[in-house]
Amino acid sequence: MELSRFLKLRQLSEGDYQAFLYDCDGTLADNMPAHTATYIATANEYGVSIDPAMINELAGWPIADVVTEMNIRYQSNIDPIAFRARKAELYAAEYMEKIVPIDFVLQHLKASAGKVRIGVVSGGDREAIEKTLKVLGVDDLVEVLICAGDTLKGKPFPDPFLKAAALLHVEPGRCLVFEDGLPGVEAAKSAGMAWLRIDQIV
Repeated sequence: MELSRFLKLRQLSEGDYQAFLYDCDGTLADNMPAHTATYIATANEYGVSIDPAMINELAGWPIADVVTEMNIRYQSNIDPIAFRARKAELYAAEYMEKIVPIDFVLQHLKASAGKVRIGVVSGGDREAIEKTLKVLGVDDLVEVLICAGDTLKGKPFPDPFLKAAALLHVEPGRCLVFEDGLPGVEAAKSAGMAWLRIDQIV
């Protein structure tokens, strides 16, 4: 199954592209359930019970932006910075070393390195994403890493993808984005980039 999905992804990514830009959580790493669990656990510490569907809906948003939206929806007053730090603690303690890859996407990145420029564009905190890429064994293949706070606006705005393209010296129209979440797809579209939803590759 993984081989067929890898071959399908490779076929779909054929074209005159100069850069591949991968999301991390839920695209390279099979860790969205872990992130959802730590969102719920952290919110519970603040006395807020959140719907897990919200985390899937906002996949790719910077954590601080998710907390701001959470405050609106649940009429809470949680400090986004403090929440982000606590969530990072829980995630590192419980899940970081247990990360497993989404293998067909990870193999696609490895097979593409050296043929096109490679970037990772994530709404996660830099420290967590750097550790994730190291656990996955591809940190040395990633030429540009854009994370939360590296641009004024995160996904679903195009800014993170546009910054990655600029740093790679590749025109947006020559970039292909790999995403698992709607906010990331919206960001890629707004950036004028082609995109693939890896969760729809069968």
